[in-house]
Amino acid sequence: MKKLRNPFREFENYQCFGCSPENPNGLQMEFYENGEYLESEWEPKTHLQGYGNVLHGGIQTTLLDEIASWVVYVKARTGGVTANLEVKFKKAAYVNQGKLKVRAKLTKTDKRFAYIFSELLDEEGDVCSQAELRYYLFPEKTAREKLFYPGHEAFYYEEE
Repeated sequence: MKKLRNPFREFENYQCFGCSPENPNGLQMEFYENGEYLESEWEPKTHLQGYGNVLHGGIQTTLLDEIASWVVYVKARTGGVTANLEVKFKKAAYVNQGKLKVRAKLTKTDKRFAYIFSELLDEEGDVCSQAELRYYLFPEKTAREKLFYPGHEAFYYEEE
């Protein structure tokens, strides 16, 4: 498993709710590449609950979408935006029962879209929620100009 670098940290005023480590109200996700998957181990915060001790469904959806965007950066090698997102909630994800794992993989691409499967698992490895996503892909040049996509290589630490 290889830790991914967050190249957006270098941008002034970078406050992404999903992945900025500097946003105190955000999710502060970090990502790892594990074969065909990207993964993130995430510690839920109690203020993100809906029903008693259950992680709010909107936050679960955000986790599933955020990791999918990183799949676009790393696996599709460009930037994009969510075109469609369908979430299925399978079982409660609790804010007080340990870390959760979010993982996603690219299932297909065509000229305009990336298709991604993502899921949220509890500490026992049970699926709490999952999503099928379709991301509109920008040509790399456009992604660099409009979305500040830094290029595929920017997500990796230099090998020593």
